[in-house]
Amino acid sequence: QVQLVESGGGLVQTGGSLVLSCTTSGGTFGSLAMGWFRQAPGKEREFVAAISRGGGFTDFANSVKGRFTLSRDNTKKLVTLQMNNLKPEDTADYYCAAGVRFGTSSSRSGYDYWGQGTQVTVSP
Repeated sequence: QVQLVESGGGLVQTGGSLVLSCTTSGGTFGSLAMGWFRQAPGKEREFVAAISRGGGFTDFANSVKGRFTLSRDNTKKLVTLQMNNLKPEDTADYYCAAGVRFGTSSSRSGYDYWGQGTQVTVSP
């Protein structure tokens, strides 16, 4: 069983930056594609970013391209989402996800394990 724990959320002003981290335990980290999703109040959970098992391929939602970057450290079992130039519309609960798969997926069904989420609030 893979367990995921997110950290790094908080309150930031428009244009600011935050770094979200996801640490894992259990399973074989190197066999897991990792993703981030977010859910704003009253909205469905949506894809943000994903990274392949080896870190060689990343994918981003159009809404965050050019502002967010995603990396992983397989020795530390850690995934890091760097969020720059944040906007109020980025306000949401952010969830880390892991899937036993090749490549990446922008679909919630592509992931087998989920964290509890961390809140990000961007003030105007």
